[in-house]
Amino acid sequence: MSADLSPYLERGRPVVQGLFRIVVSVLFACHGAATLFGVLGGAHGRTPEVGQWPGWWAAVIQLAAGALVLLGLVVRPAALLCSGSMAYAYFSVHQEHGLWPIQNGGEPAAMFCWAFLLIAITGPGGLALGPAVRHRTAGSAAAAA
Repeated sequence: MSADLSPYLERGRPVVQGLFRIVVSVLFACHGAATLFGVLGGAHGRTPEVGQWPGWWAAVIQLAAGALVLLGLVVRPAALLCSGSMAYAYFSVHQEHGLWPIQNGGEPAAMFCWAFLLIAITGPGGLALGPAVRHRTAGSAAAAA
């Protein structure tokens, strides 16, 4: 006797998807904060100069876009930006040191790249502020009309 769990699994999908988005984006934003401000273990003794390419810009993307994804605001564009920045990091920094991520130290870049691409494609899932903000904005516009 086996029970069909698919209705329960389907109902839990938005929550698990939202939790995945939150965990990935917190970890990503922490990288940005560590690099920009020397917190959470720091930037290995050196923070980039404001505007320095690509380190400062990568850290700003990590912190700002990571925070947007975390909150569930403009998730798809922000996640796509995060994914693209990690693809750039992988191919411009890590790839020259070896073919495989395990050889070139690019495992975090590869994982973040694919995780954010998944979020960009599937959307924010549950626990996101975006739908609440859109609903409130639509309600305000309707009340003003």
